[in-house]
Amino acid sequence: MFFGELPVAKAEGAILAHSLALPGGRLRKGLTLRQEHLEQIAASGIERVVVAIPAPDDLGEDEAALEIARAAAGPGIELRVVGTGRVNLHARSPGLARLVADRILAANAVDPMLTLATVPDLHRLDPGGMIATVKVISYAVPRQAVAAVAEAASGAVSLAPAVWFEATLIETQIAGQASGAKGARVTEARLARLGLSMAPPLHVAHETGALAQAIRTAPGAGPLLILTASATSDPQDVGPAALRLAGGVVERVGMPVDPGNLLFLGRCQNRPVIGLPGCARSPALNGADWVLERICCGIPISSADIAAMGLGGLLVEMPSRPHPRMTPPPP
Repeated sequence: MFFGELPVAKAEGAILAHSLALPGGRLRKGLTLRQEHLEQIAASGIERVVVAIPAPDDLGEDEAALEIARAAAGPGIELRVVGTGRVNLHARSPGLARLVADRILAANAVDPMLTLATVPDLHRLDPGGMIATVKVISYAVPRQAVAAVAEAASGAVSLAPAVWFEATLIETQIAGQASGAKGARVTEARLARLGLSMAPPLHVAHETGALAQAIRTAPGAGPLLILTASATSDPQDVGPAALRLAGGVVERVGMPVDPGNLLFLGRCQNRPVIGLPGCARSPALNGADWVLERICCGIPISSADIAAMGLGGLLVEMPSRPHPRMTPPPP
């Protein structure tokens, strides 16, 4: 592609590279110059203009962006053409971004004029949320380079939607302590963001036997969420002990994400079980969100996966926490 200055008289059919503010109105960059445009430019006293002229084997920016976006889009993705060399990829439904990092890196290594930017892998998206954008920087690019990027990025961007329709919450209560409904309300809102409904919550005494019975008999087949009146602070505490007594398996107690340290994870009767930390009563982001989102979207999560969440697991401090991380400086 030619890019540079030309005499106005020789610029017909070229692409205007830089916007021009003229007495008769503004000519925006990216405009294909016609004779009437050239006359308007010449009348303003401008003798030369900066233009782009595609080579015979070049693709225009919009056509190139669309070809790459179509190749990159996998299941659950819809395209929205913006123009000026940009096509955005959006989620069709609630879910988590699934990105093939090697393909995206390979696509971005082909030609710096051809770019594919994404949200982080496993990022939660609402319906219509933008998951990626393709931007072609120059006005035209070699067809061969576009084909190479499209091949490298094939199917690299997709969405994992929810695979469950409903979850059940069990809350434990300690005699003499007030029990609020905030935990249930916040949990229901969290599930709704992923397209799940919440069954009527169950309330039982904060005792191993009572909780085990509730786990065994909880209705439904979707994820089982446990919010204990007292936070889980040991693998033998009420929540994990009740899960084992109910015939379930405890896969992990504790996670290197703060807020969210006091989470436990397991299974019972082929349904996932998440012991929510106390911070899950707040709508603010915490480690339980990362676990809940993966499970609801059918993405396997192991103890090793949770251990790896420590990298980037120091989240924003919540002022409402009873024991904030930092102590005030001495007077």
